[in-house]
Amino acid sequence: MKNIKAIITDLDRTLLRTDKSLSEYTVAALKECKARGIKVMAATARPERSITEYDATIGFDAVTVMNGAKVMVGDKVITYGIPDELAEEMLAKVCGQKEFLFSVETGEILYAAEHIPEFEYTLHTEFPKLPIGETAYKILVSGEGAAEFIKENLTEGLHCTVANGYLVQIMSNDANKRNGVKVMLNAFGIAPEEAVYFGDDQDDAESMQLCSLGVAVDNAIPEVKVAADEIAESNDADGVAKWIEEHLL
Repeated sequence: MKNIKAIITDLDRTLLRTDKSLSEYTVAALKECKARGIKVMAATARPERSITEYDATIGFDAVTVMNGAKVMVGDKVITYGIPDELAEEMLAKVCGQKEFLFSVETGEILYAAEHIPEFEYTLHTEFPKLPIGETAYKILVSGEGAAEFIKENLTEGLHCTVANGYLVQIMSNDANKRNGVKVMLNAFGIAPEEAVYFGDDQDDAESMQLCSLGVAVDNAIPEVKVAADEIAESNDADGVAKWIEEHLL
């Protein structure tokens, strides 16, 4: 596989172990790729503020965060926010469903209407109006029936994906990992045919199909395994690093 010039990887449940750690083995494999001139990039649902330690450890050449709502290559930053009127129209629909928990990701702050145990957030009581001066990049919704409701009532100009089987992520039509991967590769003059993509969840499938090779970790959801060209070992077994060592190093 001498033609591979870029590695793009999802983070949670793919590159990271379930406890969110990076093994020394994985870090060494990625640094060896960089030493050999292979670009190492990340494409994640996380906001920029929550990948700082991983970026400092690995030194990603480019990063797509918030499922493609923000792409960073060196000093260049491209954003695809949800227009305010579309965000507030969608939020009005969600606010009417009292059984749902929801929040809005602005890149710097996650705003929530009520307590959400697993997230760090700032309380905002004026939904569906957005916090003044803020751009919504993702609307996050969970609760029984949330995925079906959102898909049936999605505001035109927006799309959604489901993460971890329960968390609905609503974004601008321009914000998706596949577009982020294209932007990152184009910045280095690398064709998709010269890249390999690693992932595990719904929003990784299109990027896998875009690149020369799509590799699913063994703990990936069934749909992603079907979309993948190859299956690596699980995230907890350092599957990404082992595949890289076997095929690229």
